[in-house]
Amino acid sequence: MGALDGVRVLELNLLSPAALTTVMLADMGAEVIRITRPGTSTDPLEAIYDTPRKVAGNWLDRNKRWMQLDLKSPEGLDVFRALAREADVVVEGFRPGVLERLGIDYATVSRDNPGVVYCSLSGFGQDGPYRLRPAHDLDFLAISGVLGLMGRSGRTPVIPMNLIADYAGASLHAALGIMFALFARQRTGTGQQVDIAYLDTTLSVLAASPPVTAWLGGAAEPSPERGIFTGEFPYYSVYADRDGKLMTISATEPWLFANLCELLGRPELASGAMPGGAFSAKPGEADAGVRAELAAEFRKKTREEWFEILGEANVCVGIVNDVPAAFEDPQVRHRQMALHLDSPAAADGVLHPGVAIKLSETPGGVRSMPAAPGEHTDEILRELGYGDEQIAGLRERKAIGTRAEKETR
Repeated sequence: MGALDGVRVLELNLLSPAALTTVMLADMGAEVIRITRPGTSTDPLEAIYDTPRKVAGNWLDRNKRWMQLDLKSPEGLDVFRALAREADVVVEGFRPGVLERLGIDYATVSRDNPGVVYCSLSGFGQDGPYRLRPAHDLDFLAISGVLGLMGRSGRTPVIPMNLIADYAGASLHAALGIMFALFARQRTGTGQQVDIAYLDTTLSVLAASPPVTAWLGGAAEPSPERGIFTGEFPYYSVYADRDGKLMTISATEPWLFANLCELLGRPELASGAMPGGAFSAKPGEADAGVRAELAAEFRKKTREEWFEILGEANVCVGIVNDVPAAFEDPQVRHRQMALHLDSPAAADGVLHPGVAIKLSETPGGVRSMPAAPGEHTDEILRELGYGDEQIAGLRERKAIGTRAEKETR
């Protein structure tokens, strides 16, 4: 039994942040139907689907069924409305107004289905002066103040991967918002709209960081050159080992840094190294000197040796893995976060991330491999009562997609 068994979710979306939201629900047992427009390339990142092997590896589509509908055709809209009347959740990732023009926005869908939870992910939300503007992760990082803290003052900021606004921000907040709304529906019997803005959620994530929380409480303004997270303080930084490979030290608590210096036989290095204003102090000459001393010590062994030595000595340490190495890490494997799955598309199987949220009684898991575009269109139509001749007619009129080949799975 899955935690969300019996919950039906419709996904109207082309980009992966909303797909992460829905796969989290699907992994926990929800029935997710992904709906895209007809055509062989239904995603801006079409290379994801250009071989069976890539389809099988696209974990964001696992545990879902996939149908293709032309929502600009009256017949395609009829099919969607029939599905929406029985849906518990609709997740859409379009700019405000797009689905309203099609007549399948929250106000319209909820008239036929008052219990529906309708989650809209958009750049700036359903209202406000920016609501109709296009934007991507980098733009939200810039506007929210995140990007200005990446790098050094007076230099072009370091551009991170699109993990903050897209995924830590929008995807995870959307999944949580949907669960809040489903919980509220249990008590009220009524659904609601979940309005998720990438900018809102990025700002929320930023405000949880200690330097910004401290500033909200009256401390100095956050700066890329102030505070313990700059990489310039000796106890929170990246170091090279004997072979020039990288490792991390994040001994931000005084006793952890004292453990490190004691183990290295240099207890004097810990004296006075921790700043009084941890989130506003600037590293000085003393910090640079201690950091240079530690760097010399770390060049005496490999990072693997340091990982074992320091881990056993209660010091925060990490190895800077590349992605393949991360999936082979023993802790990652033990926690079943690297799943090697059988697939006819790959003789050696495919690799997926596991389910990060561990539930003791109703754990999530992989029930089905990712579908090919439109693979379940006919199956879902038959469940709605459409006969073979009706389905053939819809396909002839291009209201639905072409039949997907099973071997693409």
